[in-house]
Amino acid sequence: MASSEIRRGAAEMTVAMLMSGAIGWLVVSSRQSSENVVFFRCVFGSATLAIVCAALGLFRRDLFSWRMLGLTALGSAAIVANWILLFAAYSRASISMATAVYNTQPFMLVALGAVVFRERITASVVAWLLVAFVGLVLVVKVEPAVLAVPGEYLEGVAFAVGAAFLYAVSSIITKHLKGTPPHLIALIQVGLGVVMLAPFVHFDALPASGSQWVKLATLGVVNTGVMYVLLYGAIQKLPTAMTGALSFIYPVVAIIVDRVAFGQKLAWVQVVGAVLILLAAAGVNLGWRIVPQRRYSAP
Repeated sequence: MASSEIRRGAAEMTVAMLMSGAIGWLVVSSRQSSENVVFFRCVFGSATLAIVCAALGLFRRDLFSWRMLGLTALGSAAIVANWILLFAAYSRASISMATAVYNTQPFMLVALGAVVFRERITASVVAWLLVAFVGLVLVVKVEPAVLAVPGEYLEGVAFAVGAAFLYAVSSIITKHLKGTPPHLIALIQVGLGVVMLAPFVHFDALPASGSQWVKLATLGVVNTGVMYVLLYGAIQKLPTAMTGALSFIYPVVAIIVDRVAFGQKLAWVQVVGAVLILLAAAGVNLGWRIVPQRRYSAP
């Protein structure tokens, strides 16, 4: 693989992850319900991705089948529900904590892979899972003063765990769609999201200011449409290990944005928990071994 192509892929991945890190700020500052935010993300995102797919010539009949549409519909339901839970978690557990907990998704993907594809789980993955579990326990172990907000913190953590599971489900479904351009999958997913969420939108509580509309439009056009194009372009150019390493720009940026934009201060035990979760997720994504591989000698 040419070094120039890897550099370009790294730049695309970096920009995409920086965009991901800003999503929490756009969601919270829009002051909309999670249903409204996801609905308008799908509206603006589908318009952007439709233009991209048309420009790439992806509206060809040979790319569509009933099987593809059925699987994409299932994936759409999972990814849209994932966004609703994650965005609801931001206002309850904070962007920082919701993002850290959300990064338990690699373990859920490994578990689902073992069940669906009979993939083998190594001892190192199990060890990293234990590290992540300890981190999750520390994240949940908060001061009574935090829990005084009618159980919202723990509810937010639960929402983030649910969002991570649904993301893993959508990833498993997408694995069954090999051969279908990812931009087209994304378009169908957000397009179906518009239809699925329309009955649940609070049209009586739409944004009251132009800045709120700008944030929703930015979330859909830039942080969905453009971000997907950059992300998928990077994945096609980069080695898997490099993709996994650069993906950790997202949680770091999200935590920094939460501190700068909203002054979120974390208890030391929460910081330790978040670090353990991100470290464990990195270990799984990058294939770090913490349990030595068994060596067998010839008889």
